[in-house]
Amino acid sequence: MQTTEQDAITLEVNGAPTTVVPTAHADYSLAELIAHLDYGNAKCATAVNGDFVSAAARQSTNLKDGDKVEIVTARQGG
Repeated sequence: MQTTEQDAITLEVNGAPTTVVPTAHADYSLAELIAHLDYGNAKCATAVNGDFVSAAARQSTNLKDGDKVEIVTARQGG
């Protein structure tokens, strides 16, 4: 199944609107969003609509238009 701009979903990521287009299939997972935003292998905590999502559950957590996503990474310094 090919996706198009019509398949785009808008999310709120850390308070900012973010539009993404799923690539190979209709679902767009939290893991795909993290990769798309270049978090790579960074240790981070995630939540969708206020509910914590563990690293193990990110691949199976599909995002929908309008979801609110929080991604928090550790910072060094003081």
